[in-house]
Amino acid sequence: MSLGLLGKKIGMTHVYLEDGTAQPVTVIEVAGNTVMQKKTQETDGYTAVQVGFDDQKEQRLNKPELGHVKKHGATAKKYVREFRVDSESEFPEEQILPITSFEKDQVVDVISTSKGKGFQGVYKRYSFGGLRATHGSMMHRRTGAIAAGSTPGRVWKNQKMPGRHGNYTCTEQNLKIVQVREDDGVILISGSIAGSKGGYCVIRPSIKSAARAKAGK
Repeated sequence: MSLGLLGKKIGMTHVYLEDGTAQPVTVIEVAGNTVMQKKTQETDGYTAVQVGFDDQKEQRLNKPELGHVKKHGATAKKYVREFRVDSESEFPEEQILPITSFEKDQVVDVISTSKGKGFQGVYKRYSFGGLRATHGSMMHRRTGAIAAGSTPGRVWKNQKMPGRHGNYTCTEQNLKIVQVREDDGVILISGSIAGSKGGYCVIRPSIKSAARAKAGK
């Protein structure tokens, strides 16, 4: 796949389009994407580019991480991800990936981590409808039956139960880039993405739209 960019969610706002309509957008800071390592078929068994984002102090890295940074002549980064490429010819020539890697109206996918909600019941976690709310049933928001008493006599794996909710890796697909503000180091993407302000994300070219274009649809 083509290279993407790493970013940090700044927040949401809206911009006015040429026809006067207000478009909600998510503002993502992407300035400073740095190539940390280029992996080849000979050395690593696959071809990929390792990208780092958001500087941090070297003292906050453990020894393996610091050794990796020093070996490749890079600087300490808070957020590091890889982008697979088909061949070494697709390796970027620049050490700092430009914001103009993406352009206005391009369709992208955004990968981020949703907000954590802590331990939640099935009402909130799975949108259960609940049981009777009258005549002292005491089962208003509970799960209800989770297994048969005789056969199979046990709770099936993956049964929907109360538990940790949120903090999931989410991929928002087919979002359109509304603006690329090179001077500000930000990209404005239509709609919302999962996660809180200050959360890291990955912006990559849309996989499904590229597949449809290749198929001529």
